[in-house]
Amino acid sequence: MTEKAAQERQAAASPIGRRVASVFIPVKDIERSRTWYCRLLGFEETERDILFGHICVLPLDGADVVLDTMPKWGGAEPGGAAAIETPVLMLPTPDLEASLAYVDALGAERLTDIEDGHWFVFKDPDGNKLMICKE
Repeated sequence: MTEKAAQERQAAASPIGRRVASVFIPVKDIERSRTWYCRLLGFEETERDILFGHICVLPLDGADVVLDTMPKWGGAEPGGAAAIETPVLMLPTPDLEASLAYVDALGAERLTDIEDGHWFVFKDPDGNKLMICKE
C-alpha cells in the first residue's frame, strides 16, 4: 500500500466530521453580547435565547456562532475568559463600504481600514477580533 493510500484510508476511518459546526466566542456579559451580535448580524434579539445562563447560539449559514461566558474556561475568574487576539470569524459582505459604515455605527473599535480592497478588522465589545471580507 502506498503512503498516500494509507493516509486516505486513515482519514476515511476518522469518526470526526469534516466541517465546523460552531465557533465559540468568549464574552463577559452574555446579555450585552447577545444585543450587540444580534445588531451586527441582523437577528431579532427576542429570537435568540440565553441558554444555561451563559450561552447564546446565533445560527449562520455554515457554522453557528456561540457566544459563551465560558464559566469552565476562565469566565468565572476576575476579568472573565480571555478575548481572542486574532480574527476569529470572517464574515462575508457584498458591500465593504456599507459594512464598514455599519460597524462604525455600532461603535465597534476598528483596527484597520479596508485593506487591499477586500477586508477590514474590528473588535466586539469584549475585544475579540472579527474580520469582514468582500464576497
